Amino acid sequence: MHREPVRRTVRDHQSFRSNRRATVAQAGDEDVAAAVAAARQAFDSTWRKTSGVERGRLMVRLADLLEAAAAHMGTLESTDNGKVIRETKPQMVFAARAYRFFAGYADKLWGAQLPLDRRDVFDYTTREPLGVVALITAWNSPMGLLANKLAPALATGNCVVIKPSEHASATTVEFCKLVEQAGFPPGVINVVCGAAETGRALAASAVDKISFTGSGGVAREIAAQAGRNLVPVTLELGGKSANIIFDDADFDKAVSGALAGIFAATGQTCIAGSRLLVQRGIHGRMVERLAQRAGAIRMGNPLSPATEMGTAANEPQFARILRSIEAARAEGAQLVAGGKAATAGELAGGFFIEPTVFDHVDNRMGIAREEVFGPVLSVIPFDTEEEAIGIANDSPYGLAAGVWTQNLPRTLRVTRELRVGQVWVNTYRSLAVQAPFGGVKQSGFGRERGEAALDGYLAPKNVMIDFSGEDFDAFAVKT
Repeated sequence: MHREPVRRTVRDHQSFRSNRRATVAQAGDEDVAAAVAAARQAFDSTWRKTSGVERGRLMVRLADLLEAAAAHMGTLESTDNGKVIRETKPQMVFAARAYRFFAGYADKLWGAQLPLDRRDVFDYTTREPLGVVALITAWNSPMGLLANKLAPALATGNCVVIKPSEHASATTVEFCKLVEQAGFPPGVINVVCGAAETGRALAASAVDKISFTGSGGVAREIAAQAGRNLVPVTLELGGKSANIIFDDADFDKAVSGALAGIFAATGQTCIAGSRLLVQRGIHGRMVERLAQRAGAIRMGNPLSPATEMGTAANEPQFARILRSIEAARAEGAQLVAGGKAATAGELAGGFFIEPTVFDHVDNRMGIAREEVFGPVLSVIPFDTEEEAIGIANDSPYGLAAGVWTQNLPRTLRVTRELRVGQVWVNTYRSLAVQAPFGGVKQSGFGRERGEAALDGYLAPKNVMIDFSGEDFDAFAVKT
C-alpha cells in the first residue's frame, strides 16, 4: 500500500560532519483512505462510546509517557529541524501539560437544559464529537503544534488522522510508540507521512473537520477543499507581528523581549515579533543595543544547552530567508547587524543565518509586509501612540502583538485597538495551555489551546420533548 519510501537526510548536529538518514514512507491515496477508514471504524465502534473518564485516563497516561521521554524527543526534534535543545525539550513538557489540561475536560463536556416559553416542553442540548478529524502540522514545532490539535480532539471524543510536515516527521512517528504504550484503541490515532500530495489527499478525503497549521498559500487550498466538502476548518497561519516599544518602557526588559520575539527559534515561528516599532525618543539607543546583542548571540550545535540560536530548518527555507534579506537591502532598508549566512568554524556547511537587524524600515516595504520566517528584524520608528496603532494594524496579518509600556491607561487603549488574536504586555512569546490562541485576517481563524479550543471539535445537538399530551395543528409551526 505504500509508495517507494521518500529518503531524506537529517543532519547530525552533534558532529556537524556526518549525516543521519531517516526513511519516511510517502503515503499514497490508498494509504490515506485506509487511515481515514481505520479512524472511522474506531470512532463508530469504540471511541465515541468510550466514557470521558476513560478518555481522560488515557490522555494522562500519554502525558506521563511524553514527559518521561522529553529528553529523547527533544533531541530527536532538534536533530530533525535544527531548533535548539533548550527549547525543544521544554516544548515536550509543555505538550504533556496540554494533554493533561484537556484530559480534565473529557468528562466535563456539559450540555444545558433550556427554559422555553412553553412549560410543557423539555429542551436540552448536548455537545457531541464531530467524528474523524484531519490534523496537518508544520515543521517548526511538530510536537507542540500537534498537542494544540490532538489534545482537544481526543478529549472531545474524535478520532484523528495526522499528517506531519515532510520536512520534520520523525517525532510524530516516534510519538506513535507512546500512543501504543498509553493503551489507546487501534484506529483512534493514525499518521500518514508524505509531501504535498499526501496532504491534498487527506484534505479531500471523507473527514469531518480539518485543522491546519502552516502557510497561507496551502491554507487557501485546504479551505477551498473543505468548502467543496462542506466541512469546518481551523487555520493557524502566519504573522507579521508588531512588537511596540514606547519610550516609558523598562528598556532592558524591552530589549530582551525584542530579541525573544525574533531570534528565539531562529525566527521560525508564526508569532515572531518581526516588526519592532520603537518610539522615536529611544529609537537610536534601542537599535544600537539590539545590534550589539544580536552580534553576541551564540550559534552552533543545537544539541548544546549553551547554543541560543540554531539553523534554518531545511534548505528551501534557508534560501528563502537569504532572498528576503537581499530584497530588503534592495528596497533601501538599512542593515545594522547580520545580513548573510553564518559560515565561521563549525557553522560552515550548515543552514545558519546571522541574526539580522534592519533599521528605518518603511511599513510599505516587502520586508515589513511579508512573512520571512527567519531571524530578520525590521525596526520601524514612530512618534505617537496613534501612529503606532496604525502601523501595527496596517498588515494583512493579525496573529500577535507586543506592547512595552509602564503606563496602564496606554496599555488598555492600545491592546483594545490592536486587531490581533494575542497581545503580550511587557513580555513576549509567553504561552499557557489555558489561554486561547489564534489569529484574525490572513493569520487564520478558530482557536487552539484553552477552553475555546473544545468548541472546534464539538457539534451542539438540541433535543426537544413535548410532554403536553395535546394534539396540534399539523400545518402551522408550533412555538
